[in-house]
Amino acid sequence: MAVAKFAEIKEFMLSQIEIGAWPEHSRVPSENELAEQFSVSRMTARRALQELTEQGILYRTQGVGSFVAALKSQSSLLEIRNIADEIHSRGHAYSAHLLQLTELPCPTIIASALGLKRNEPVFFSLIVHLENNQPLQLEARYVSPTLVPDYVQQDFNQQTPHQYLSFIAPLTEAEHTVEAIWPDDFTCKHLILKKAEPCLRLTRRTFSREGAVSLAYLTSPGSRYRLGGHLNFSLPSNKETSL
Repeated sequence: MAVAKFAEIKEFMLSQIEIGAWPEHSRVPSENELAEQFSVSRMTARRALQELTEQGILYRTQGVGSFVAALKSQSSLLEIRNIADEIHSRGHAYSAHLLQLTELPCPTIIASALGLKRNEPVFFSLIVHLENNQPLQLEARYVSPTLVPDYVQQDFNQQTPHQYLSFIAPLTEAEHTVEAIWPDDFTCKHLILKKAEPCLRLTRRTFSREGAVSLAYLTSPGSRYRLGGHLNFSLPSNKETSL
């Protein structure tokens, strides 16, 4: 019953944000108010608030309350999540537009990153990820044929490359770099930017136990996307802290 109520609270809060009843930076009901409204324990209400905060939908100010975050899509830089799951967690619809899925000669920079030889075959996919039918991210991904031989046979309109790769070659390590870029005409076209605007580009190299699996370039409009995360720090047992 607690799980059903917890889901009900989240759905209610998401719907209030979606319809504009709770605009950006407005205060949302407290744990006590939600517990009373839904006839649940404070723990159940707290869980709903905590997960919405972790998803970037709310932010909390200690001693004040919880508030609606700025309505940009947020991705965690501290963990690798499936973009479809991120979008669904916000109560939005995910879809994808596959632009290219092929095998091509490996460029030098990609060969170095994936442990391949220049011009030997490498798999390549180009996909636009959409949130509520609005382009959110352009993903260009190179994949090692040695470690993922059936990559180009997949239907990436039905599942994301990340979802497939996590199943076929479970990830053990990843590297990230983030930079602000000025998009070219191709990127503007597929992200439906009326005019060029700064974009965020996350370059991500992933590894399994067998080696480097893929190198992906994930590009999103700065006005629609942000990166964030939450870290918990444990204090030393002697209660001394150093920075």
